[in-house]
Amino acid sequence: MHTVPGLGKICAWTDRLPLCDSKTLRHRRLGASFIRATICLKLLRHFSIAGARARENLPADEASMTDTKAKWVALIILCLGDLMIVLDTTIVNVALPSIQRSLGFSEANLVWVVNAYMLTFGGFLLLGGRLGDLFGHRRLFLVGISIFTIASLACGLAPSQLLLVAARAVQGAGGAIVSAVALSLIMDLFHEPEERAKAMGFFGFVMAGGGSLGVLLGGVLTDSLSWRWVFLVNLPIGTLVSVLTLRLIEKTEGTHRPLDLLGALLITASLMVLVYGIVGGNEMGWLSVQTLGFIGIGIVLFLAFLWLESRLTSPLVPLGLFRLRNLSAASMIGMLWSAGMFAWFFLSALYMQHVLGYSAMKVGLAFLPSNVIMAAFSLGLSARIVMRFGIQAPVSVGMVLVAVGLALFSRAPVNGDLFADVIPPMIVLGLGAGLALNPLLLAAMTDVDENDSGLASGVVNTAFMMGGSVGLAVLASLAAYVSAGQSAATGKSVTLLAGYQWAFFVGALFALLASFISTARFRIPKSGAEGSKPVSLH
Repeated sequence: MHTVPGLGKICAWTDRLPLCDSKTLRHRRLGASFIRATICLKLLRHFSIAGARARENLPADEASMTDTKAKWVALIILCLGDLMIVLDTTIVNVALPSIQRSLGFSEANLVWVVNAYMLTFGGFLLLGGRLGDLFGHRRLFLVGISIFTIASLACGLAPSQLLLVAARAVQGAGGAIVSAVALSLIMDLFHEPEERAKAMGFFGFVMAGGGSLGVLLGGVLTDSLSWRWVFLVNLPIGTLVSVLTLRLIEKTEGTHRPLDLLGALLITASLMVLVYGIVGGNEMGWLSVQTLGFIGIGIVLFLAFLWLESRLTSPLVPLGLFRLRNLSAASMIGMLWSAGMFAWFFLSALYMQHVLGYSAMKVGLAFLPSNVIMAAFSLGLSARIVMRFGIQAPVSVGMVLVAVGLALFSRAPVNGDLFADVIPPMIVLGLGAGLALNPLLLAAMTDVDENDSGLASGVVNTAFMMGGSVGLAVLASLAAYVSAGQSAATGKSVTLLAGYQWAFFVGALFALLASFISTARFRIPKSGAEGSKPVSLH
């Protein structure tokens, strides 16, 4: 049996601590907390160093059990890091009014607190994933967490509008790197079909529940402390994740191929320009010279990137990646799905607030059933379904359920009832999303070689992000266009509702198309979650 050096002395010292009176009780409690933290760090350090040495002397079954526990601890660390990124996408939205008052943002400029993050997040996903393949996934995960944490500190201390927007842009770059390589690290850790399905379920739970948690946490921090704490709260989380990653996650080696710097600049610039054109489409007008110009420049830069990659012996993105059937199908499904789901989250909240007159707290509670259902699928149910029915069927059925849920919202009345008109489609949408999310992520990675897993993860994340941005912009514009064409005599609620209904209906069509692609394009054996044999692109 192993002992932790120095731990006995700490415990003996704590036993000799004198009893305290009520006046010093709080200080003693703080001291006890510090001691417990010291002991925990001692334990973590000891077992991370001695773990490999101890496993050498264990029987095969006990060593396997130790490795399994270590993998699940590593998964929790990775999910905690990704949770910090997911939280940031919603937690900041709640604090926007307070930020506007504090720093004097105009209505037009306030949007850049969100858009600056989106621009760099969308632009750096592919680059971050590829850098992880080249230099090691753990190394890039640590780099991304460090960038995100330091930028969060700068956001929380920002004294001016310019510094806050600039720090948000840096924060988006760090978040993109973390998101791109976290999935790759999980695929590196788990190789057995059942374990991989469970791990992806846990990862999906973090992605599904993080947004709702961000709304609640943002409200609490902003009301009780200050808007600055929606950023500063990332400091202890980021520091903890970095320390635990160094101690408990094994170092991964990269391929050490030459970095295609020009290709990296082209793809990053093209995605950032495209996102800028898309997010500004509603404000500037979709047919305006500025919007069409930015979208056109983004497309030209992307075509130049493809031309360059086709002529390099060591490209940033091997174009053969896009010929992988399951990855390309999963990316298309992800774009269509996120286009509908982003619009659902945004427009259903507007419907409940502006048409039904719900408070912000009641809107948050209305989303609770769908989040609980997605959590239930993610924490075990989805893995069992994948092992029983494979990957294709859950994705196809899940997309049909998403379409049904959006279609139910498209018939929501102006005087709708929470339990008759809101909760039922929320439940159906939760069932569809919970059923499809984890199998879709597994499908994207089934036929990708380990050396390209970071890039593949970046492709899938980019598909979700671009699909959500485009879908939200297009469907929000459609809703505004339809509402503008209604007679003012019908009343504001009826006018707004007409636009929301059309947007939900088109979103349902997106989900149906995603279900069709799943049925027609996926080629994954039913017997397991690992799918076909990975293909090397080099």
